[in-house]
Amino acid sequence: MGDQKPGQQVPASEDQVCNSAGGYVWPVSDMNRLRRFMVLGTEGGTYYIQSKDLGLENIDCIQKLIDDGLGEEVVKEIVKFSVEGRAAKQNPIMLALVQCARCTDMKTKKAAYDALSKVCRIPTHLFQFIEYSEKFSEGTGWGRAQRRAISRWYNNKKPNDLAYQITKYRKRNGWTHRDVLRLAHVKPENDATSLVLKYIAKGKKALLEEFGKIEEPNDRQKSVMMLLRAVEDAKVSDDQTEIMTLIEEHNLVREHIPTKFLKEKDIWRSLLQQMPMTAMIRNLGKMSSIELLAPLSDEANLVCERLQSDERLKKARIHPFSILLAYKTYKAKKGDKGKLTWEPEQTVLNALDDAFYKSFKFVEPTGKRFLLAVDVSGSMSCSGVNGARNVTAREAAAAMTMVTMRTEKRHHLVAFSNRLVDIPINEKMRMDEVIRICSNIPMGATDCAQPMIYARQKKISVDVFIIYTDCETWAGNIQPAEALRSYRKETGIDAKLIVVAMTSNGFTLADPKDAGMMDIVGFDAAAPDVIRNFALGLL
Repeated sequence: MGDQKPGQQVPASEDQVCNSAGGYVWPVSDMNRLRRFMVLGTEGGTYYIQSKDLGLENIDCIQKLIDDGLGEEVVKEIVKFSVEGRAAKQNPIMLALVQCARCTDMKTKKAAYDALSKVCRIPTHLFQFIEYSEKFSEGTGWGRAQRRAISRWYNNKKPNDLAYQITKYRKRNGWTHRDVLRLAHVKPENDATSLVLKYIAKGKKALLEEFGKIEEPNDRQKSVMMLLRAVEDAKVSDDQTEIMTLIEEHNLVREHIPTKFLKEKDIWRSLLQQMPMTAMIRNLGKMSSIELLAPLSDEANLVCERLQSDERLKKARIHPFSILLAYKTYKAKKGDKGKLTWEPEQTVLNALDDAFYKSFKFVEPTGKRFLLAVDVSGSMSCSGVNGARNVTAREAAAAMTMVTMRTEKRHHLVAFSNRLVDIPINEKMRMDEVIRICSNIPMGATDCAQPMIYARQKKISVDVFIIYTDCETWAGNIQPAEALRSYRKETGIDAKLIVVAMTSNGFTLADPKDAGMMDIVGFDAAAPDVIRNFALGLL
């Protein structure tokens, strides 16, 4: 123990390992690590470990699961997290799916390719899958299984939806649909899809020639042709009124509109009427910069109504982290990239604040007594979440506590580093207040036993301790799990501990052998529901 830091713990059991900070913790199971990876990814890394190293470690854990015969279970988890919108970004999910698709286990490979259309719902995802397949595998990655899966992707979509998607997402990461059709040898399985593929491969002129050969076009063919003609007309139009008419009649989106028109307020007003939720959130800054979202305007009111709609948020699979990031960016009056600036509209900011809490699955209160503890140590201010440079793990953790605070009436909030720190936050505060307060709390070393020690010393009755941390703990003479057991013994309360991991490393403070301790992912949209069920003893 010659290298031990002052006040640092020693292993409490033989199955503990040394974490990236030099403290002793339990390793997370490979399946739980997969879940962490899909939700939190590796971008930004943590204070003690670089993101590239985290990425390699997570890839290794996926391979271990496949080697242990759990590949099909891995694919089921990938599909579940993707379809339920539990991850803020698709990159980690796509990487995990590619790992399964490119492995040597035939059952896992088949399951991965069968799941391709469920996970890759838009061309951006498909291009990402193809890019990762070529990057992380030997050879080109264009085997028979991949070609068949990609052919199904094009043929299983309704022809009109396919026409819409291939014109909205024409290319990504250097890939085009023409590239994909050529390499995958895609053959159309119906007459309307045939028109879309002809348009991809040969362009407008070939499409018109093909359509002209059809003696009696059916409704599907007519619908596809109307949309593709509208897209082509918009590309060459110099008439703003014509563009607005095409938007309104054919539901064209920003990607269909020539760049020269994207500074016009009336164009954006037309686009906003049917704008998808995700696109609307991403373009709040742009719409404010041209003063479309002005105070008391119909457009600002429309945006607020959509952001406050439970049904729309659910249907669009908007992840809470995406809203948190949009809130911070919109309030900052400028984006991370580019020169665009704007003046935020206050009612829109308020609606984003509401949308953040609505985007989590609705949770019934448990009536239990919660002590919520936010790690505010130095590593939490250096660890980003999901690659967002302007949202630290500390800020994300504070936002997560607000979800529980607004659900559970019986709660007590503390912050800690190597000591307990005052955190003057209540459930009625807005996100900007919460983030500002947490950002200004002095940093220190990490001692995650502090909340349990505090509750024992102050004789506070707690049913559930929730610690929001990056698990980079090393300070203190007692480990969190031991501190919880001491609290249970002294108070007679069978208290539970939930460790909410804000980064994607492989460590947990929760003893996996103790049924009253659990490790979950921080920015999983289903986290509040998991917390509730565990608190009630249903897990």
